[in-house]
Amino acid sequence: MEAFVEGFHTVLQPANIFWIVIGGFLGTIVGMLPGLGPATAVAVLIPVTFGMNPTSALILMGAIYYGAMYGGSRSSILLNTPGDGSAIAATFDGYPMAQQGRAGEALAISTVASFIGGILAAIGFIFLAEPLASFALKFGPAEYFLLMLLTLSAIVSLSIGKMVKGFIAMCLGLLISTIGIDAQTGVHRFTMDIPHLSEGIEFLIVIIGVYAVGEVFYNFLTIDKDSMKEKKKVSRIWFTKEDWKRSKWPIIRNAPLGFIVGVLPGAGGSIASMMSYSTEKQLSKKPEEFGNGAVEGLAAPESSNNAASVGAMIPLLTMGIPGSGTTAVMLGALIMLGIRPGPMLFENDPGMVWTFINSMFIGNIALIIINILLVGLLIKILDTPAKVLYPIIIILAFIGTYTLSYSTVDYFMLLLFGVIGLFMKIMDFPIAPLVLAIIVGGDMEQNFRMALTASNGSFGIFFDSAISITLIIVTVLSLFYPLLIKLLRKKQKDEEKGISA
Repeated sequence: MEAFVEGFHTVLQPANIFWIVIGGFLGTIVGMLPGLGPATAVAVLIPVTFGMNPTSALILMGAIYYGAMYGGSRSSILLNTPGDGSAIAATFDGYPMAQQGRAGEALAISTVASFIGGILAAIGFIFLAEPLASFALKFGPAEYFLLMLLTLSAIVSLSIGKMVKGFIAMCLGLLISTIGIDAQTGVHRFTMDIPHLSEGIEFLIVIIGVYAVGEVFYNFLTIDKDSMKEKKKVSRIWFTKEDWKRSKWPIIRNAPLGFIVGVLPGAGGSIASMMSYSTEKQLSKKPEEFGNGAVEGLAAPESSNNAASVGAMIPLLTMGIPGSGTTAVMLGALIMLGIRPGPMLFENDPGMVWTFINSMFIGNIALIIINILLVGLLIKILDTPAKVLYPIIIILAFIGTYTLSYSTVDYFMLLLFGVIGLFMKIMDFPIAPLVLAIIVGGDMEQNFRMALTASNGSFGIFFDSAISITLIIVTVLSLFYPLLIKLLRKKQKDEEKGISA
């Protein structure tokens, strides 16, 4: 408690408040840009931290991280263009809300959801850092494989009425994830003698292609400019009481889920937000509204992915293990600053740790103010004529893609995935299973092979622990849950008809 109070006093120093606000603002702006994200923002700003007080440097990098988690959903809602992988779920209902003239409500509820998720996760950090870090250590290759399998099964099960199409999209994503050099054998797979493909296909190219470029292509084919302008007229910049009533419990119950998933090294905000979306759709009394502007379908993943960014700090600080791509960049920066994250950090420098934890509370307060003030400005993007807006989206997509590896080959892949996104939209294939499979496919394959190697080829390793068995049971239930719900609702309707008759 003494260290906590001391940390609170330290974080309230003007210099630290300044770095929190600057980091949060820069993170929000970078998070909006397609192809960039928190990892890029932290990496670019590492030189700024040289010569800084280590505590202030950690505060700045943390503010950039969760600031980008706020910002990623801005472009998802307004342009159907996720700023980062963790913002994909915000396109499912956020963009339809914007098309219905509810962009202000969508931006506001996503901001509040991110704030509540971040605050609850920061509270969880204080009390659960040590036990959750110990729990994360119990996850071996078999458990990680089953966790990713659960995520994929949950997202496919969301495709109610088109589960076969969802399964096909997922398989296509897994196939794409195998392109490149096999990490275990060094064999080139499906590279077609193109050297650039040896490193595989960056999942952000796929995200930008199928969402941003595919959406632009689709709108050029189908757009009705007059009706579009009427749809996008924004009536308000704050959510209604009904929106809050529908969102408050999804926000509260998905923050802990995102926090726990964020603690698992390698899981990250993408898996957390997808699991939250899946959970809410399965719990909802109106699942048919999901994908058509359901406010809880936006609020739940926003709360979850921001909580995941806080959770990812636990393995970084307690074990020195990066919980996400961004914390991997932060780890390198901290080592350069002479800070060695790990179990002894809490004993050797408790003041710095507790100052950083307190900065999360201040940072989330600063970010909700920044993002609420930006709502009125951001919704003006929707007033931009289509002939101006869509070329801008394409330009941003190409700039974001080029900054990933500075290769023109990525341009051709971007256009290819734009065409794939167009055809998937026309043929009514769900895009989420494709993208998520590409994100987790590589890690999923490697964990599967490492588990079999450790067990000398025995599949029994996937049933050895209580965690594995639990994940298998939940995976099976997630696949049959939509069918069970459908049968129960049908039975309920039949009973109601019988009573009325």
